[in-house]
Amino acid sequence: MTAVARPLIDIRDVRKQFRSRSGTFLEALSDTSLAVQAKQFLCIVGPSGCGKSTLLRMIAGLETVSGGTIEIDGVPILGPRRDIGLVFQSPVLLPWRTVLKNVLVPAEVLKLNSTSSQKRAHDLLKLVGLDGFADRYPDELSGGMKQRAAIARALMHDPDILLMDEPFGALDALTREAMNLELLRIWQASTKTVVLVTHSIEEALLLSDRVAVFAPRPGFVRELIDVPIARPRSAATRSDPVFIRLAEKLRSYFEADKDAGK
Repeated sequence: MTAVARPLIDIRDVRKQFRSRSGTFLEALSDTSLAVQAKQFLCIVGPSGCGKSTLLRMIAGLETVSGGTIEIDGVPILGPRRDIGLVFQSPVLLPWRTVLKNVLVPAEVLKLNSTSSQKRAHDLLKLVGLDGFADRYPDELSGGMKQRAAIARALMHDPDILLMDEPFGALDALTREAMNLELLRIWQASTKTVVLVTHSIEEALLLSDRVAVFAPRPGFVRELIDVPIARPRSAATRSDPVFIRLAEKLRSYFEADKDAGK
């Protein structure tokens, strides 16, 4: 019998409660379990308010769990970790720093070697398609270019895990589609473990190896769906019969939720 590899990210029976201003408790997540293997691309989809972003923040060590455990490579998460990179919906670039100096922020915080960090930053800008923009400032970039810079910054300290919270949600449809394909290229080149939160069914299926479908609040993983579509993927992947079938399956969950809420 073949042994099952220990997941890189192991989430077991995690709960999260928040105290409201009135003093009552709001349950955001209920008994959530999820395992992510090394180098896997996992997308989390679900309705607004189901705890997707909260779970991502707990994996990052920015929020504590109310119950259950989250481990990375067998070690419980007790706070922010050096082996995690974060990309949010807003790029949060420092407007007074050039693109290169924004990408170098993690290296400065972690006090990494300056010479090697400069080289890595330039290599990352080339990787994300910003070669030649190192000396530009954020207000000189388009929305998609800003997110490319944010991805480069998140990869600067060479983390094993990349957590992405609706990274393309604020972009127009055409730019978002282009960034999906760019992220696929970057992921294949960097071989990171990625967990990405999205509201887009098509985005989840195009990018991921597996999709975790969350139930409405209090959120939990109602189903894990494998995406057996060959890589490399492209814009044409959206017309693949398997892609279309899985998209219909995912939509059925959210249409059922809407009907239940009427």
